[in-house]
Amino acid sequence: MTTLLAIGTSKGLFLATSTDGRRTWQVSRPHFPMTGVYAVAIDKRRATPRLLAGMTSSHFGPSVARSDDLGGSWLEPDQPPVAFPADTGASLGRVWQLTPAGPAQPDVVWAGTEPSALFRSDDGGATFTLVRALWDHPHREQWDAGFGGQAVHTVLPHPDDADRMVVAMSTGGVYRTSDGGASWAPSNTGIRAYFLPDEWPEFGQCVHKVAQDPGDPERLYAQNHHGVYRSDDGGGSWTSIADGLPSDFGFPMVALPGRPGTVFTFPLAADGERWPVDHRCRVYRSGDAGKTWQALTAGLPTEPFYPSVLRDAMCADDAETGGVYFGTRSGEVYASRDEGDSWSLVAAHLPDVLCVRAAEV
Repeated sequence: MTTLLAIGTSKGLFLATSTDGRRTWQVSRPHFPMTGVYAVAIDKRRATPRLLAGMTSSHFGPSVARSDDLGGSWLEPDQPPVAFPADTGASLGRVWQLTPAGPAQPDVVWAGTEPSALFRSDDGGATFTLVRALWDHPHREQWDAGFGGQAVHTVLPHPDDADRMVVAMSTGGVYRTSDGGASWAPSNTGIRAYFLPDEWPEFGQCVHKVAQDPGDPERLYAQNHHGVYRSDDGGGSWTSIADGLPSDFGFPMVALPGRPGTVFTFPLAADGERWPVDHRCRVYRSGDAGKTWQALTAGLPTEPFYPSVLRDAMCADDAETGGVYFGTRSGEVYASRDEGDSWSLVAAHLPDVLCVRAAEV
């Protein structure tokens, strides 16, 4: 079995492969050189997995490329497949998220974008159309830009009900639909927005990332702008699970496929100090849905460590014994082949790592 690790950076996409149980890795030269790759998906719903890459070129603008031979060749359409209709008066900044739908919709792919919007593809990512109900939501005019821009960065289709989905944005918070995207409601009860006059608003939270538990799709985990939360009712309400972490600030939140209740995060000191707490490189894992947390350090740098990890720069693969991966803003990529117990270096001296995705292919 080959494990594929796709590494999106500010200067291209690197594909790392392992054929020996993730002990060693071979890293490609950059695909799409000098192009920011903010989103990658590995779509395994077809005989040969399809790779999708959301790219942003300073010259050509944003687009989505796809490959049906694991990166051997790429189809880059002449016209960007994700574009706002003329009547919206909006232009696409970049694609922040590419998410295949569940097994009941084998050709559907979702794209979350900047500005905050959701697009749907019914042809495997070749073309996309705007989900108008979210774009036309009366709250949209009050969704502000976070430090990284205004974007839908989390798209979580329900695995058993194609009409249900959760999205999250910075800023704006969590929204969900139960009618296939025809209507959307904010779902932020219990998530604090300390930077607003009303710290417990209906919407306006700066949610950084949301993950869905593999054993219970009603259980969600959120890393907020200061705050770590769990929902046990599909996002209807949230409770803090920050106790046991050295800080409640950070960006990624990753659930481990095949291990219900197991999640990972990478805490940073604070919003004004975006480096690891005590300058120590530590991944934190919970095996009990956030009740307790364990610092994971074996194989990680022991010297003072200052890089941060962005919201999509941490992921897990779908192996029986899960692999976990993260990339840093200083270009290092680390991998664990034993669910976080130990780590090794996959690559160093890469450009700024923006996103990682991994799967057995």
